[in-house]
Amino acid sequence: MMPGGPMPGHEAGPCRSQGRGRSVLSAAMHKTLIVTNDFPPRPGGIQAFLHNMALRLDPAQLVVYASTWKRSREGVEATAAFDAEQPFTVVRDRTTMLLPTPRVTRRAAQLLREHGCESVWFGAAAPLGLMAPALRKAGARRLVATTHGHEAGWAQLPASRQLLRRIGEGTDTITYLGEYTRSRIATALTPEAAARMVQLPPGVDEKTFHPDSGGDLVRHRLGLSDRPVVVCVSRLVPRKGQDTLIRAMPAILAAVPDSVLLIVGGGPYENELRGLAADTGVEGSVRFTGSVPWSELPAHYGAGDVFAMPCRTRRGGLDVEGLGIVYLEASATGLPVVAGDSGGAPDAVLDGETGWVVRGGSPEESAERIVTLLQDPELRRRMGERGRAWVEERWRWDLLAERLVALL
Repeated sequence: MMPGGPMPGHEAGPCRSQGRGRSVLSAAMHKTLIVTNDFPPRPGGIQAFLHNMALRLDPAQLVVYASTWKRSREGVEATAAFDAEQPFTVVRDRTTMLLPTPRVTRRAAQLLREHGCESVWFGAAAPLGLMAPALRKAGARRLVATTHGHEAGWAQLPASRQLLRRIGEGTDTITYLGEYTRSRIATALTPEAAARMVQLPPGVDEKTFHPDSGGDLVRHRLGLSDRPVVVCVSRLVPRKGQDTLIRAMPAILAAVPDSVLLIVGGGPYENELRGLAADTGVEGSVRFTGSVPWSELPAHYGAGDVFAMPCRTRRGGLDVEGLGIVYLEASATGLPVVAGDSGGAPDAVLDGETGWVVRGGSPEESAERIVTLLQDPELRRRMGERGRAWVEERWRWDLLAERLVALL
């Protein structure tokens, strides 16, 4: 499902769409045109975010204008099969990357008029939100642009800051994932546009991610039934911090000798991580699953006693965690979490209640918190239950889809 790539639904990972969601507030929703490069079957977390939202809108009131994923025969066939399954209309552009060129803008305006759409949702504000003035002229009454992690990087560079400013001026609302991304993107906007920003993070399917998700079967299959398990689910890239966990393992094993680190996912950093485990002398206590189909993902969370991903910010703030939906999925599964302090990751943790935030890149802090949790079953239970309740209270997809409908 993700050859050599990341976990489903995470950054640059495969689609992890979670079944058909119910429509919400359809009578109050303008017919909407979604304009996006980030849509399945192209893999990734943003793609899953948009698809999960789209499935919870009224399909009769929705048209998606998206780029083509791959031009290969397999890519074309996969895209056609995916589009045919959707309850709403999907229109694919011939290009593999939509840009706000005159041709693409004309096509978007044509679709807006042809389908009678009154609202536009730009799946990623930068750069497609630059089409907003032309689409407003074509008849759009509401224009919403969603930001993710990369727009926070755009806000730090002079040329792209100007583009973000134009996007803010041309749209009615720019959404943000959490306080970290809001505070940085807002600096590039006019005060008026910054005041119109609204939080719209991705959600969690609490019916899919839950404490009885099948973790015992995964543990049995991997021969881990009697061992304390620290699980990390994510794309294998340096920012996520799997290397920090491997470096923390000697201290963890000194306190909890039979513990094991279960690294779930694939990615370009895998060979380096395997080499690090060997060099650190913990190779026998680190398991790599490789890429896992989305259907098995909840059970792999459930195989853990503790979830840990001590992500860190890199490249002077350009490589940063936008939110960290994995922490919320782990919480929904009933696990306490140990998160890094990169970007918006702390927004997905109630520090001291659902888990802890540690300094990204610090094996010592990670080891200390993980050992505390592994040695205290009652603390794990209490934090896991609080995390599950928090997801149900705040992070359910249906609640967030209602917020989107109100914006549109």
